[in-house]
Amino acid sequence: MDQPVLVYVLYINTAAEKVWEALTLPDLTRKFWSNHRNASDWKVGSPWKHEDYDDSSLVDITGTVLESVPSRRLVFTWASPHDALDGTKPSRVSIEITEDGGMVRLDLTHDQLEPNSGVAEGINDGWPMVLSSLKTLLETGIAMPEIWKRDGASWDRTRFK
Repeated sequence: MDQPVLVYVLYINTAAEKVWEALTLPDLTRKFWSNHRNASDWKVGSPWKHEDYDDSSLVDITGTVLESVPSRRLVFTWASPHDALDGTKPSRVSIEITEDGGMVRLDLTHDQLEPNSGVAEGINDGWPMVLSSLKTLLETGIAMPEIWKRDGASWDRTRFK
């Protein structure tokens, strides 16, 4: 069976540097990504964690930075902490940022996914929400209201149930 791939493209009325900052700076990431920060120094080979902004011990996703070209390209692995510990092969996220005349095209590809996995299902719903909120934040200064809320260790959908 072929591995599933998610490809998502959107256009944002902003500069490439602003998109890069939103993806990599914790204070910006928390605004559009359900109170999470992406914690890393974003150097090739460095670890990264997608962690709760208020409690860094709550880590939902972890991985390794594979490529990092500020304001142009970011590639990293993606796995739950449990999958990372037991050696399960991580999936991969590639983000291309292309600026043209003060407008950005963002191309996100999430591949190397295990067929019929929870990750493959979750990203099909999750990435469009996250990237829509990123776009809204960068164009208006205010992110979309949260669609998911943490309730202890689990997540509850608060909108579009």
